Amino acid sequence: MSKKVIIIGAGGVGNVVAKKCAMNPQVFSEVVLASRTLSKCDAIAREAQNIGLPIEIKTRQVDADSVPELVKLFTDEKPFMVINVALPYQDLTIMDACLATGVHYLDTANYEPKEEAKFEYSWQWAYQERFKEAGLMALLGCGFDPGVTGVYTAYANKHYFDEMHYLDIIDCNAGDHGKAFATNFNPEINIREITQKGKYWENGQWVEIEAMSIHKPIEYPNIGPKESYLLFHEELESLTKNFPTLKRARFWMTFGQAYLTHLEVLQNVGMTSIQPIKFNGMDIVPLEFLKAVLPEPGTLGENYSGQTSIGCQIKGIKDGQEATYYVYNNCHHAECYKEVQAQGVSYTTGVPAMIGASLMIQGDWMKAGVYNVEEFNPDPFMEKLNIHGLPWHELHNITLPHEY
Repeated sequence: MSKKVIIIGAGGVGNVVAKKCAMNPQVFSEVVLASRTLSKCDAIAREAQNIGLPIEIKTRQVDADSVPELVKLFTDEKPFMVINVALPYQDLTIMDACLATGVHYLDTANYEPKEEAKFEYSWQWAYQERFKEAGLMALLGCGFDPGVTGVYTAYANKHYFDEMHYLDIIDCNAGDHGKAFATNFNPEINIREITQKGKYWENGQWVEIEAMSIHKPIEYPNIGPKESYLLFHEELESLTKNFPTLKRARFWMTFGQAYLTHLEVLQNVGMTSIQPIKFNGMDIVPLEFLKAVLPEPGTLGENYSGQTSIGCQIKGIKDGQEATYYVYNNCHHAECYKEVQAQGVSYTTGVPAMIGASLMIQGDWMKAGVYNVEEFNPDPFMEKLNIHGLPWHELHNITLPHEY
């Protein structure tokens, strides 16, 4: 039976989630899109209507920092679940409102406090007992990375390994949006993420490094070699917890030289700081001001060329023998724009959120408590990726570009 959902957040990812839900009336009976800025929701709803999607998107205004406003929205609309693609700072207020109103929860990025560039799952994992007692489910990190990368890892563990020992998540955006400097998702979150220290898991502990200090060229399918930088990414925290045989787990992402040069200059002049400064008698946060002058990620889709490539490279043991496995998706920006008027980074995050919600609605993934995606059967999710626009490819027992 199809169910009603509320989507919170009307940026690039919210646009994709709303339209992909509206394409699937067999799963979603009603789609409500809510944001602080109602005009953004209305614009997405009009586009969905203009391209003839079968479900009309209803719009509502809400401040996701306010639990009372969220509670009122959920009480009025009575959804089965909320898909949270707002800011990571707002995860906990939305989870609190879900508990208060009996609504299931899904997000794509873990909580981080606004005043500190630090993200980890501890704050949300702490909700486990409350969600269990309420008979509600919270699914955390159901985008691509985190999200699909966790499903890929669970799929590899289920089908191809007796023990996984090494995991490298590799993420390449080889697209060109024609802008001098722009981020492919929320600029504030993106810059906070890559300017903090890097971190990876090795031999039972976290190894911390200076930001962007480890890098190497990695070959990406149909793209070629791209310089890739070791970052900390939140799925490493849950994957090393849920797959304890991993001896090392790392995350790599590509950045072009022009992007890095712009970022270095902005850091040097203090524009990436999250500490308030006085300007004309007012407190402003430099990074929030920078976000206001940079292009919105949702506006980058038109004329965006090239593709993304994201995957998991794993080495371990199967039947007493060493085995390697590489599973990945390549996504073309132009094809995403034709379908949902979005660029590929928004698409690769939004489609998995819709898939996770559909599995919760259909009961394939439904269990009271707070969970990461890799804790569920990966097979139905992997099937839906092929159906809904993110087909995956796999390579077995190839030489991987890492030292073991």
